[in-house]
Amino acid sequence: MAKTEDISFGYLLSDVTLLFRKHFDRRAVKFGLTRAQWRATKVLYHREGLRQTELAEFLEMEPIAVGRVIDRLQAAGFVERRPDPKDRRAWRLYVTEQARVIVGDMELIARELRKDATRGIGHDELQHALAVIGRIKDNLQALEQGDGTP
Repeated sequence: MAKTEDISFGYLLSDVTLLFRKHFDRRAVKFGLTRAQWRATKVLYHREGLRQTELAEFLEMEPIAVGRVIDRLQAAGFVERRPDPKDRRAWRLYVTEQARVIVGDMELIARELRKDATRGIGHDELQHALAVIGRIKDNLQALEQGDGTP
């Protein structure tokens, strides 16, 4: 009898992620943003004034990696750092007008890619698949917390 743990799925998830990134980057190249930069811009668009550490938590990335993304976005004119009025050592992050102009176009690119990627897959079918993947993520995050049991 086959067991759940005998089904290999890690490579498939990795392949899907890599292909999604590749196709997104191809479509978004005209805006000069990578997928990571787009994610950061989108979060800041909806939650302006975050600190870099808070943005890192939203993106589930290390703060130093987010710092590099923000440096590139700032150099490209999409994000600005402003002093935190409550903490002289900290900076708050805001999108610029240049970023605001492209957010709708970038969201359209993401929506169209999701549409292409889910062709032939029903809504309920996708919801179920995402719920299972979410539970796998939860189990793996529990392992990260050190208790060893999901």
